Amino acid sequence: MSGERLNFAVGPVMMHESIRSIGKEQIPYFRTPEFSGVMKENEGMLKKIAGAPKESRVVFLTGSGTAGMEMAVMNSFSQKDKVLVVNGGSFGERFEKLCGIYKIPWESILLNPGEPLTKSCLEQYSGRGFTGMLINMHETSTGVLYDMGMIGDFCRSNHIFLVVDAISAFLADRVAMEEWGIGLLILSSQKALALPPGMSFLVLGEKAMQRAGKAEVKSLYFRITEYLKDGECGQTPYTPAVSVLLQLNLRLKQVLEMGIENEIRRVHGLSVYFRENIKKMPFEMLTSSPSNAVTALVPLTGASAYQYFEKLDKEYDIWVCPNSGALKDKVFRVGHIGEVGQKEYDRLLNALHEIVEEGI
Repeated sequence: MSGERLNFAVGPVMMHESIRSIGKEQIPYFRTPEFSGVMKENEGMLKKIAGAPKESRVVFLTGSGTAGMEMAVMNSFSQKDKVLVVNGGSFGERFEKLCGIYKIPWESILLNPGEPLTKSCLEQYSGRGFTGMLINMHETSTGVLYDMGMIGDFCRSNHIFLVVDAISAFLADRVAMEEWGIGLLILSSQKALALPPGMSFLVLGEKAMQRAGKAEVKSLYFRITEYLKDGECGQTPYTPAVSVLLQLNLRLKQVLEMGIENEIRRVHGLSVYFRENIKKMPFEMLTSSPSNAVTALVPLTGASAYQYFEKLDKEYDIWVCPNSGALKDKVFRVGHIGEVGQKEYDRLLNALHEIVEEGI
């Protein structure tokens, strides 16, 4: 073991000291004009970074990314809809489960692990009466980044309301809500935003707000209309994760000061650095269409992928991201988000080299 523990997971991730220092402070009371001002700033900055339409609104939901996914589904669709779900892994499957729970008619585009979504595949579903689409821009379980320009064109031509989970893509890959015709965008705090877990953010365009206004939501906590109403004065209907929202304010200011493109370029540079160096070792990437956020690796040594996770954890004080289910022994993932740089990747690469040399 050497140095501090490193975290190359895909969330939560390592945070900058300036962000961590806010979490050490006493939590202020939030029903104040000062906190409302912070929240209005947060809304404006998130919309700018997401490339959202001017008239769009942001809902600040205290809950994990899955809570954001659930809120989006139950406020956007009903039994009168016919929804197309892209299932390329465990997070696409999560959208399927939500449709099942709320009895929303759906059909899935089922992709193999690591398989990109192609135009020819998508065109098979054209003109078939779909009213909505649910997709994870980056299928985090396999590392695949989908072509959102292509998907946006498909939805426009078929008059489909598009809901996108960009939780692990936001600030790692370019997100352009208005350009791609995204009706509702789901974000979360613990990925490339590099904040503690606990907050999700839903960016709603005009059609999303209309759908939410008509939705018969059988929930108190997940009713979007209540969040929109309180959000007009910079508040939330229920107690939010106040510290995380203060940390969000600083983090978004840092991103805008650095430049959105520069932040994405930084993450891209780290992903390229790691991928170039890993070529020297017996691993292959699971997908040919990876996000900047994560590299999904398949060991070629015959060893279980989970063994790499365990050995890095116990012997090197390094966390990478294991997989579960059918991919547990086949794939592990290395994240490129959070407060890490080339020096940290060199330590990870040296550790992987030693493990390979030892032969596990």
